[in-house]
Amino acid sequence: MMLWETVDSGIPRINLGEWVDTAFNWVDDHFGEALNNFGDSLENLNNSLADLLMSPDMLVMAIIFSLLAWLLRDWKIALVSLVGLVLVIGMDQWDNTMDTLALVFLATLVALVIGIPIGIAAARWQRFSSTVRPVMDLMQTMPAFVWLVPVVTLFGLGPAGGLVATVIFALPPGVRLTELGIRQVDAEVVEAGQAFGGTPRQILGGIQMPLAMPTVMAGVNQVIMLALSMAVVAGLIGGGGLGGAVISALQRLDVGLGFEAGLSVVILAIYLDRCTASVGNRRPGKGRLRAIIGRSRKNKSTPNGPDQQGGDNLPPEAYARPPGTAATGGVAF
Repeated sequence: MMLWETVDSGIPRINLGEWVDTAFNWVDDHFGEALNNFGDSLENLNNSLADLLMSPDMLVMAIIFSLLAWLLRDWKIALVSLVGLVLVIGMDQWDNTMDTLALVFLATLVALVIGIPIGIAAARWQRFSSTVRPVMDLMQTMPAFVWLVPVVTLFGLGPAGGLVATVIFALPPGVRLTELGIRQVDAEVVEAGQAFGGTPRQILGGIQMPLAMPTVMAGVNQVIMLALSMAVVAGLIGGGGLGGAVISALQRLDVGLGFEAGLSVVILAIYLDRCTASVGNRRPGKGRLRAIIGRSRKNKSTPNGPDQQGGDNLPPEAYARPPGTAATGGVAF
């Protein structure tokens, strides 16, 4: 007589699912009220941000977003963004797009606040990196729909659950690329900073992070793209926005609505991708804002007379070499 349950091949049945279910039930029993309050706070924050984005006129917001694209990139992206956003308005998907944008913004912000410090710690301590890596692998490779189950168990249906699921799904690229960017910084540059007496915090903020910024911004871009894709999937659990429109089209087999919502997702994704990619672009001349900042720095660093070089406000004639002196010390021979 067998003392334990086995599968068809004779291997003992591992009740991992029951253990996980028991663990989540324990968390829900002991922290359910706190999680509900936290979920309500997230939902209120998401709704407030969505209301803020929808409060101005739609065309005004479209122009503001286009000007932002012009500041970050160039006029071509600004024009394409304006045309795309006007198309979203014409398809009557503006409110859903702003709901999705609010969810993506909050999820990205939370993911970066958590992910970048973890990436910095992983780049500094190898043992911590070895511990974090399997967790990131699990979070990144687990199918997106799987994360909806525990989130609904703990937070219920609604934008809060969608926000938490989006953060979980979008977090790994921020950690990985932050660690990669810091590790790719030339060790000789770091040693030079240490030789000049720089503290670890000064080296991190003054050397490693600036040099790693293109890679870190690539991670930010990936976090935004994954958050946008997961925000659409979160429509299954009441996340609202464009995801809710897609799910509604699927339930009613409304091809037109599904195409309009999907095209709005594409337009929003292109806009966010081009704007965030330009922030990490280190090539000069990309973006009006970059040109303005560069011109301001150039004006501040341009010398204008001896007094700005630490001089004593003497006239230029005072710096002339008197006749009969050598150029090597001003001593007459």
